[in-house]
Amino acid sequence: QVQLVESGGGLVQPGGSLRLSCAASEKSLSLSNMGWYRQAPGEQRELVAVVTDADDIFYNESVKGRFTISRNIAENTTSVQINNLKYEHAAVYYCNAERTSSKGYRLVYWGQGTQVTVSS
Repeated sequence: QVQLVESGGGLVQPGGSLRLSCAASEKSLSLSNMGWYRQAPGEQRELVAVVTDADDIFYNESVKGRFTISRNIAENTTSVQINNLKYEHAAVYYCNAERTSSKGYRLVYWGQGTQVTVSS
């Protein structure tokens, strides 16, 4: 069982920056996608950004230019840099990882979530 441990959330003023990081407990396991989702109060969880094992990157259109995701495939870690935070960026951010089992099943893992609060 892979555990994802997130860090870096907190309280930030509008216009501030934040870096969220996530590390998988199993460094030797081959993960396909690693990325970030978020869920604001009363909203559904949505994709923020993801990096595939081929280093392809996909962003939610709403975060392009403001969020930058990175991944270390060898270490099974991922981070997202968030700049110029706005009130609408406040949410619980979840690290996500996927892999394919030896029997071909798609396995999905989630972190416990880290709160990002934007307030002056």
